[in-house]
Amino acid sequence: MMEEGAERRLELRVWIRLLDCAKLVEKQLRRNFQDQFDTTLPRFDVLAALDRAPDGLTMGEISRALLVSNGNVTSIVRQLSEQGIIDSRPDPNDRRAAIVSMTAQGREYFKTLADAHSRWVHEALSCFPADHQAHLLTLLDQLKTSIRAQ
Repeated sequence: MMEEGAERRLELRVWIRLLDCAKLVEKQLRRNFQDQFDTTLPRFDVLAALDRAPDGLTMGEISRALLVSNGNVTSIVRQLSEQGIIDSRPDPNDRRAAIVSMTAQGREYFKTLADAHSRWVHEALSCFPADHQAHLLTLLDQLKTSIRAQ
């Protein structure tokens, strides 16, 4: 068994390494979205959330899905709406809210972005063997479960 100080140092090292890996991939994704599509990763994230909800989402649901504030989502939704990529309609259950969904043009656009995103993630992780990825995924699933159980 590890002494408490050593265990805490290990936990911090694991946390920092997780962040470092995520930031490295995220930085490349951000650059690729900007360079190849003149868009941003947050816009892609909003579209990905809408893609998983074909009937649409309220602004609050988008915010919760992405773990960001309503203010951040409002700006992105406005920009995507101006481009004809998404639209909104009144929520029949709450007149104060709107349901946001992708347009046909938006679905085509998102498919293009999602295909590129998948390719970029593959490129970023392809040098790490598939069996290592599978093992890491299992460990990360276990970590997520243990964190949620606290």
